[in-house]
Amino acid sequence: MSLAKTFATSTLAVVSLLPLSAWAQPFTVEDVAGREVSFDGPVERVILGEGRMIYGLAPIERENPFEKVVGWRNDLYMNDKGGYNAYVAKFPEAADIPFLGRLSNGTLSVETVVDLDADVLLLPIGDKEAADEINLEQTLEGTGTKIVYIDFREHILENTEPSLDALGRLFGHEDRAEAVASYWNEQMARVTDTLEEAQPEEPDVFMYRAAGLVECCGTFGPNNFGLMVDWAGGHNIGSDFLPGYTGTINAEQVLASNPDVIVITGANWSNTENASDFVNVGPGAATVSDESGEALAALMEHPAFTGSTAVANDDVHAIWHQFYTSPYQFVAVQQLAKWFHPDLFADLDPDATFADFHEKFLPIAYEPGYWVDIKASK
Repeated sequence: MSLAKTFATSTLAVVSLLPLSAWAQPFTVEDVAGREVSFDGPVERVILGEGRMIYGLAPIERENPFEKVVGWRNDLYMNDKGGYNAYVAKFPEAADIPFLGRLSNGTLSVETVVDLDADVLLLPIGDKEAADEINLEQTLEGTGTKIVYIDFREHILENTEPSLDALGRLFGHEDRAEAVASYWNEQMARVTDTLEEAQPEEPDVFMYRAAGLVECCGTFGPNNFGLMVDWAGGHNIGSDFLPGYTGTINAEQVLASNPDVIVITGANWSNTENASDFVNVGPGAATVSDESGEALAALMEHPAFTGSTAVANDDVHAIWHQFYTSPYQFVAVQQLAKWFHPDLFADLDPDATFADFHEKFLPIAYEPGYWVDIKASK
């Protein structure tokens, strides 16, 4: 065989071993706003219009989810100190990525976006109205920065899998996106299939949203945690009064609804201005479970809850708020199902599920503490 032919054969053999992302072929993403956005190849410079998008990006770019991030909003730092610390401990360079403002409140500078010379600006779907108002897409046209909308919050059933798919395409890891989506569906089915067969009675559930950060009684309508309550075999009280995924109902209505179960959402909000009396749950919070249980018990002294069936039966719990803006909803659904139907799901172990997900998909180790019961204070 000639040297030229030998070289050509060897080159083909090496190329055949390269990942598809190495070819940098053009592709098109359809985002959750229904927009088709074309790229010349996997992105290299990314702006996260919401810092908590790292929850969705981490299983896609698990070697280093910050490698291509050139700017991000500060909400992970502000709203989930435990999660921020866990990622910065593993990837110290994340602490040096500049924090950006928020588009929906006018603090995100278009000039800053342009100066960062990113390939893509990832925005939550909730920011689209604000982006349209300032003609952001047209302003960025010609700069090389394109907008892609994703959503793990407002329409979680319709948008979680498409959002994962968009991230997989953008970063050249479609296979990982498919694997995460498959795992999501498998773990959800462990609850929904059992409920479909058993058809248990649904308890009335009040979800108290961001207690200590939002005044009583913030809650969820028929999406987000409201939908997760439904998936877990409960009746979400907030859905009776709210058309959107979130909102507020008055304390008198909560008291009149007399919930069988109360679940508050919490996190480590110690970096958040004016946050107080919150329940610290999330990564690593198992070490402060006694304090978290006491904080949960104190919240139940509000007139909206005193005398309720839930309080009388100690059927009061707290769960990590950030399940509401990540592709990890299946974990919350499993834990909610155990609270709503403890006999039916006695063998289900959401801690083990989330630990397994971390081992299979995430670059950081699992640290328990994502939920707590009021009984922890007694």
